[in-house]
Amino acid sequence: MMTESQWVSISGSRRPSFTAAEVLGPVDPDATITATVVLRRRAALDAAALSGPLTTTELAEQYGATSDDLDLARTVLTDAGLTVTDLHAGSRRVSVRGPARAMAATFGTELSQVRYGSGEFPVRSGELQVPAALGDAVVAVLGLDERPQARAQFRLHTDAAAQGFTPDQVGSLYGFPAGTDGTGQTVAVIELGGGYRPEDLENYFAGLKIAEPKVTAAGVDGGKNAPAGDPDSADGEVLLDIEVIGALAPGAAQVVYFAPNTDQGFLDAVSTAIHATPTPVAVSISWGQSEDQWTEQARTAMDQAFADAAALGVTVCCASGDNGSSDGQNDGAQHVDFPASSPHALACGGTRLDGTPPSTVDSETVWNTSGGGATGGGVSDVFAVPGFQQPAGVPSGGRGVPDVAGNADPATGYRILVDGQQAVVGGTSAVSPLWAALLSRLAQSAGHGFGLVHSKLYAGVGAGKVQPGFRDITQGGNGAFSAAAGWDACTGLGVPDGTALQKVLS
Repeated sequence: MMTESQWVSISGSRRPSFTAAEVLGPVDPDATITATVVLRRRAALDAAALSGPLTTTELAEQYGATSDDLDLARTVLTDAGLTVTDLHAGSRRVSVRGPARAMAATFGTELSQVRYGSGEFPVRSGELQVPAALGDAVVAVLGLDERPQARAQFRLHTDAAAQGFTPDQVGSLYGFPAGTDGTGQTVAVIELGGGYRPEDLENYFAGLKIAEPKVTAAGVDGGKNAPAGDPDSADGEVLLDIEVIGALAPGAAQVVYFAPNTDQGFLDAVSTAIHATPTPVAVSISWGQSEDQWTEQARTAMDQAFADAAALGVTVCCASGDNGSSDGQNDGAQHVDFPASSPHALACGGTRLDGTPPSTVDSETVWNTSGGGATGGGVSDVFAVPGFQQPAGVPSGGRGVPDVAGNADPATGYRILVDGQQAVVGGTSAVSPLWAALLSRLAQSAGHGFGLVHSKLYAGVGAGKVQPGFRDITQGGNGAFSAAAGWDACTGLGVPDGTALQKVLS
């Protein structure tokens, strides 16, 4: 038996008790539990300082896990009675499974079975530990706890007579560049629930008279394309993402990664997507949760995965949230949504767009509907202001959210087809796929992806200064913050002028 000195606590691994659930008792000691162990880099990675994108092999060789760390992890975890099911040097992940008794003993925790909603699953609380031999090598241990980690950032419009726009109409109002459709590019889409029916995609794009895009479902950690048949379920998120990207960039292939809604599933889906072949030009993420609802180790692991993406030339687009400057928390404080607050994510905020396609914009303001949601935005409590953003006039404290914006108000939302039903949907969930689609078209034009595109979008930025490639939004607020000239904590740099951005990024 190991003594106390043979264990090392994992920094930032503390989990609070899951008070929202009914505790049923200890987890069956023979029940199979899984975890993802994230190892340290072999060298520090500054994605913004790279002269160009790396290949996945180069990333693994220069910044991945060392073979010594991987071998050590395999040996220690196997000796502890666990089964190592996968080792991935590039993403530094070691996947393990084993009986609950062995997992709890290996990571120094107790596992309880809880009932929450219609499901039952294990949870933990407190810190995690690892055998001391692994102490220096481990960044995070995710898994063991299967409480829902994120929420989908979409909102169905409740008025059956709502008109909204088709996604391609929004693209025309934002000047998406002519002569591009995303051909030759791949966009990865992360989904933590729900699913789509192929017949919905066929009927939707036929109705728009747009070529149906190639869409492939990929399962991670047991996740799968599993439509619930309810437009107000996660199906609404899945179809919104696919149909917005497909209508705006029909030439781009889409790979939709389905994973469990846990911190482990979320990270594994992102890592699988960015290390895939072919490398995607963008990853669209419309799921998130207030920064304070994540463990520090999970935020660190996800941010590092996004840095890997940037190094590979992949831009990660994240919805900034639909609950205003509080991000739906009830503590009276302001919060931003993660993973949008990662300095390596392109955080996407929301507006209300009124206009007549193809090119007449009557007005555009911050999305903030009384009782109907508002764009997330504010200042991070955990990430410092990144270098590209320092001159932009971000309020003191940390990383400013969002970076960019787009139409998100459900009242001016997107007409989609989900579970055989027509619906008008909004939320910053729509803005992430909109920007992913735009970047795929701009990459087609430029001949390459953009990785940490922030360095170009913010180039020459100053407080109150309108950036090239954007139409500034200066009216409205999201609670604690108000729109203003230049960057602001409601709509970032503004909404895209796609044709102008084509010049900026060429």
